[in-house]
Amino acid sequence: MRVAILAPALALRAGLRALLDATNEPINPFEVVYEGASLDEFATDAPSVDVALIAEGAAEAAALRRSLGQTEGQLAALILSDAPQEWAQTLATLPLRGWGLLPFDVSAEELQAGMRAVFAGLCVGAPALFALFQEATLHPQAAGGEEFSQIETLTERESQVLQLLARGLANKQIGLALGISEHTVKFHLSSIYAKLGTTNRAETVRAGMQRGLIPL
Repeated sequence: MRVAILAPALALRAGLRALLDATNEPINPFEVVYEGASLDEFATDAPSVDVALIAEGAAEAAALRRSLGQTEGQLAALILSDAPQEWAQTLATLPLRGWGLLPFDVSAEELQAGMRAVFAGLCVGAPALFALFQEATLHPQAAGGEEFSQIETLTERESQVLQLLARGLANKQIGLALGISEHTVKFHLSSIYAKLGTTNRAETVRAGMQRGLIPL
């Protein structure tokens, strides 16, 4: 994958590159093609990358919305921060391929796993982080998030279908697991798609993770 490393200090950028280079694979899957001090600088240069690895201090929430709001699902972002809750809600509203939040003391193995996950379209973070989205989905007005206010709550059965969908089960397998017909599974999937604003299985799983509906 093509990677951009964004960090305000040269030493930090070098350290992050070293963590990505610390792989036992014959060929390093992480090709660092860009390094910069800020997200605004990155957006101005407009390099073609798959994942932006961003250290807190290289961007603010407004810069994320301004620079990553038009990515159309092509770019993934992994942010290193010791205050991830401040970033999570902003990231969840952006059209990213995948996103994640990890602490600064992340190990090489954790960083590389996080990079692979967001590149694959997943969301990465501690379970407590995603409690925010579960609460916002169930109680949108209390959570105070306007972007969540239009999300309809999934029924218990729809939630069960979504969990099995995230595990990669086919419709027939989901039906067998829940004791319902394949036709009923399709009905529930159509309802889930409508509520989450998605059109296919991959988008639905990603949206479910972003909104805390699928435990990691």
